[in-house]
Amino acid sequence: MNITIQGQPLPNMPWEERPTGCQAPMWRYSKNPVIRRDLLSTSNSIFNSAVVPFGDGFAGVFRCDDTNRRMTLHVGFSNDGLNWNINEDTLKFECDDKEIGEWVYGYDPRVCRIDDRWWVTWCNGYHGPTIGMAWTKDFKTFHQVENAFLPYNRNGVLFPRKINGRYAMLSRPSDTGHTAFGDIFYSESPDMEFWGHHRHVMSPAAFEESAWQCMKVGAGPTPIETSEGWLTFHHGVLRSCNGYVYAFGSALLDLDEPWRLIARSGPYLISPRELYECTGDVPNVCFPCAALHDAATGRVAVYYGCADTVTGLAFGYIPEIIDFTKRTNIVK
Repeated sequence: MNITIQGQPLPNMPWEERPTGCQAPMWRYSKNPVIRRDLLSTSNSIFNSAVVPFGDGFAGVFRCDDTNRRMTLHVGFSNDGLNWNINEDTLKFECDDKEIGEWVYGYDPRVCRIDDRWWVTWCNGYHGPTIGMAWTKDFKTFHQVENAFLPYNRNGVLFPRKINGRYAMLSRPSDTGHTAFGDIFYSESPDMEFWGHHRHVMSPAAFEESAWQCMKVGAGPTPIETSEGWLTFHHGVLRSCNGYVYAFGSALLDLDEPWRLIARSGPYLISPRELYECTGDVPNVCFPCAALHDAATGRVAVYYGCADTVTGLAFGYIPEIIDFTKRTNIVK
């Protein structure tokens, strides 16, 4: 399959070749978890975090729940994307509006580079969970702007460029608790402050056709632009007899109208199987939040939260994942 992939070359991205005998389109890093739960002196867990290329290496914003079980964000840096130095001090946002800048909680960040800025989105506490937004140019000073939406919302994921002249974001409206429902929506903004033109993207699948994503779905890492469409990774949730199970799969969105779903994988790519995915503070969770890719080779590395406790890494080739998505498509 001859596919064009947008993005800069990233020859130093973390990578491990497919294990012998593996036929799956994605495979786990053999030394998972790549980030352990106690990397900080105060951390109970480090998971659902965002990583991007920065300088000669990588930077990220990490969800680090402390031993008070407060949900906090920390900045980290790495030369190879595998070995991380995460700041002990909590990330502090600069904000001109005291009301918006008042910290309540923050979790499940994403980071997306657009032009000369890295934009951070996260689940921000403001009378309930909503989408917080900030930008940085150096991962030292972070400028917080208006929340994107009213409560209640989660999983705010920006596209890496303007679409039809506007900034674009995926999100999942929700409620105050552990939402037993959830669809993915698309929104546009002229200025990263006022968001509108909301369009529906994806609902949970019918149990009979794709049970792993039958209860709710949510956007994962920043979408990857390809000639076949925007490749996205999304998490899905199965309500099993033993509780919720979080896995992730893939989808293709139209390049010019990303609310239009081209294809969506019926089978999952990664689902809880290993001990570090099945055992932890919240068992049976694989939750993707970041992806590094090398446009030249088609390699992709996805960082995902494991059992709401540690961070794992999975690898694949973008053309193979696109082929998998189209072959197993459940879009009618």
